[in-house]
Amino acid sequence: MEFENVIEMRHISKSFPGIKANDDISLTLRKGEIHALLGENGAGKSTLMSILFGMYEPDEGEILVNGEIQKIKNPNDATRLGIGMVHQHFKLVECYTALQNIILGFEPTKFGFLRPKIVRKSLEDLCKKLNFDVDLDMKIEDMPVGQQQKVEILKMLYRNNNILIFDEPTAVLTPQEIDELMVSMKKLAQEGKSILFISHKLNEIMTVSDRVTVLQRGKCLGTLETRDTNPQELSRLMVGRDVELVIKKEKCKPKNPVLTINNLSVYNSERKKEMVHDVSFNVRAGEIVCIAGIEGNGQTDLIYGITGLEKVKEGEIILHNSFAKEYIEKNELNKTPNIVEMVLDKVKFGCNFVWYHICFGCLYAKLFLEKYIKIGCNYIVNLVRKLFKKSAKPVDFKEFPTYIPFNEVKDQPLVGDIHLEQLSIRDRNLRGLAHIPEDRHKHGLVLDFNLRDNIVLDTYYSKTFQKYGFINNKAKAEYAKKVVESYDVRSGKGIDSIVRSMSGGNQQKAIVGRELNRETPLLIAVQPTRGLDVGAIESIHHHILDARDKGNAVLLVSLELEEVLNLADRILVMYNGEIVGQFDPKKTSPNELGLYMSGAKRDDVNAIL
Repeated sequence: MEFENVIEMRHISKSFPGIKANDDISLTLRKGEIHALLGENGAGKSTLMSILFGMYEPDEGEILVNGEIQKIKNPNDATRLGIGMVHQHFKLVECYTALQNIILGFEPTKFGFLRPKIVRKSLEDLCKKLNFDVDLDMKIEDMPVGQQQKVEILKMLYRNNNILIFDEPTAVLTPQEIDELMVSMKKLAQEGKSILFISHKLNEIMTVSDRVTVLQRGKCLGTLETRDTNPQELSRLMVGRDVELVIKKEKCKPKNPVLTINNLSVYNSERKKEMVHDVSFNVRAGEIVCIAGIEGNGQTDLIYGITGLEKVKEGEIILHNSFAKEYIEKNELNKTPNIVEMVLDKVKFGCNFVWYHICFGCLYAKLFLEKYIKIGCNYIVNLVRKLFKKSAKPVDFKEFPTYIPFNEVKDQPLVGDIHLEQLSIRDRNLRGLAHIPEDRHKHGLVLDFNLRDNIVLDTYYSKTFQKYGFINNKAKAEYAKKVVESYDVRSGKGIDSIVRSMSGGNQQKAIVGRELNRETPLLIAVQPTRGLDVGAIESIHHHILDARDKGNAVLLVSLELEEVLNLADRILVMYNGEIVGQFDPKKTSPNELGLYMSGAKRDDVNAIL
């Protein structure tokens, strides 16, 4: 017997400590339909789909599959019913190959032995059908995120699921890959498969969906026929107000360079190849420079090289007008280098080594000894400063790294040009570099820490958050609350929430708030609005523009051409590890950028820069 609705979710409610994620939600999915689910970050979209896939059990309500009430207690039950899900954060085993991940749990066997070759041909045919360029023998850890996304989709289709859930499937894809995925989704729907599609991107929803259901703060506001609505109405329903889809900005007024890259080359140790070749450019104060390009063409490695996540093979990374507060005494610049303090770490190491062996690591004795060594050394330091005050040589800032956070020196004069390529990640941050990373889980957060600790992750050691040598939890909490309020970070237990339990969008807002709130001279933002709803995107764009208007330099990397054209004052296109074009966003188009991004066109590098 054929049923019009393959899925019916009736009056679903689900609560977690401190938050009601779903509140009496009803939803239907028709056969052969693409049904979009839209809502702000934390509106309950992923929770509702996780209930359908068996990752959570609802507190109230029932689920009907093909007209029959079903108890879906785990993902195996969902798979048995023909329900598959592509998760926002991939569920892949990184040390396995793509093929091993696809067949995991449903391995083809013959006489009790694994026979992956049996399904290899069918998977290769499926890749051709969907235009997926996936190397089935490549390990997941060696794959760019776009290909990992495709492996997740293949894993779902391999199990012959007829009800497909896509949770933010385009968040990590390039514009070209997004277009291909939209075509693939339409093909799957034409074959009779039913698709539930979670997305924040209104243009995608308008392009591919048949109906759209809007959620707000865990409640269902209604279901609309896509052809009868428009992006403005959907954004108003989702956020509860009119949203500025195209941001208005003042004309750029660039000043002196803040960051200069000279002939930079970066070698990727995992791929064992040079990913960035002889790249040169600069970013000026009061300017947003955006690097555009198809994923895998060196943008990630370039940012890794600048921020210290990857070692630089050749070239220079210069941060202009940096600072070093320990060499600034009463605003008198270029005085005596604090030689004793430079040696202090070595002295403390030797003392600690001896003390640990004598006292077998007695913590209180160690702290007692360090305290009096430091008092004596500080006394000698002051004597050295007085003796050499008049005859001091200028400070070589490259030689003596700073250990004072930017928050504590921003009112001091900025001095010196710093070569960052040999400094540690912490030293680069302390010099005045803020970084919103591409992978929020790998480089942005400690998932098992609470929100409060994550917000002060790169400043907890500063005097602002210390009291008598111990971390001041009260100061830390007050600062974290301000960031949470300013950037609308939502979670069940506020700043005490474990970050792993938060939605992906709110995790992203926490990182953006942490980095922007430092007000550093240089902000490096990689996919800053990935996974955010239109209201949050509007807010983040305004914060980035505010940073620019205050005279800070912003280096933006984005795969979203709309975001690139909307925010950038200058666009650089990377292809195959090189800068192949420079554009004024007011005088170019997505089509022209696409030609350079694909390698079909390029300009002379010397003419560009």
